[in-house]
Amino acid sequence: MTTCFQTTFIAASLLLLASSCSSRSEVETEENAPDIAFVTEVDQIHVSLKGKRFTTYHFGEKWPKPFLHPVFSLDGRDVTRGWPVVPREGESDDHIWHRGLFMGHDQINGVDFWREKEPEQTARLVPRVAPRTDQTTGTLQVELDLLTPKRESIGAFKQKFTFSASGKNAVIDVEATIVADRDQKLELGDTEEGFVGFRFHDAFTEKNGAWITNSSGLSGSENIWGKRALWVDYSTILDNAKIGVAMFDHPSNPRHPTFWHARGYGLCGINAFGIRNFTGDETRDGTMTIPKDGELKFRYHFVIHPGDATESEVVQLHKDYYEKSKL
Repeated sequence: MTTCFQTTFIAASLLLLASSCSSRSEVETEENAPDIAFVTEVDQIHVSLKGKRFTTYHFGEKWPKPFLHPVFSLDGRDVTRGWPVVPREGESDDHIWHRGLFMGHDQINGVDFWREKEPEQTARLVPRVAPRTDQTTGTLQVELDLLTPKRESIGAFKQKFTFSASGKNAVIDVEATIVADRDQKLELGDTEEGFVGFRFHDAFTEKNGAWITNSSGLSGSENIWGKRALWVDYSTILDNAKIGVAMFDHPSNPRHPTFWHARGYGLCGINAFGIRNFTGDETRDGTMTIPKDGELKFRYHFVIHPGDATESEVVQLHKDYYEKSKL
């Protein structure tokens, strides 16, 4: 059943009606809307850009790990697959853990924090305290327990999202930090299953005509999967107009430029760990070890843009991002 919500934002007499259905929220007066607005419910935080719904952070017990879903463009198109959160008729229903923008890793001290199985066999990412938001900076932050299937905490996973709009583009900056704060080291093994994933609307699959490109000039998932690149872009035609999502690796990240688990069926994973998996070289090992009381931090930049990678000038967008990242 589709879950709908209605929320009132008061800003210069603005009334914002938001809905978690697949259609975009409408507002009475966008000019008076705050750039960023958050509304917190029991297990969700709704995010709006300029008075229009942008995304929702889900962190309730219903799901083994938190995620952002749906994710809208500034012109109101949802770029994420609906299933299993809000299914659309006829869409794909593989990999139940592929929900919008999500994070995990299938080998943290040998525990799978990526796939989801039966409840008693599934590790969970559970908030230690309620997520915090700051409307001034447009940020949402949460500290999660890394809970094994036996519900033992082996460390923390800190997530920070910064939401913004730039011209016609909607932007999500992601900061993901694994912390070894449970009196033991953490080993994140060599695997293709991780680390930050984005599951696209079925229109972004190659069989439905989507095109995937990267910073090296390669195209198609067969050529991009397992390769290192500064960025990857998925573009397609959705609701009769071109649209795309560009994903950038931050220059400070370990093993920059990262490897890409870019699949033609609509999943893109950003993954610096799977060296052996991606290269097929059994002599190499992408495992990273975090010493006790240490941490490992990654940053990524998501741009939801109109047009394809060329029309939206993704190359220039990345140059601007790179220069800004050095400040």
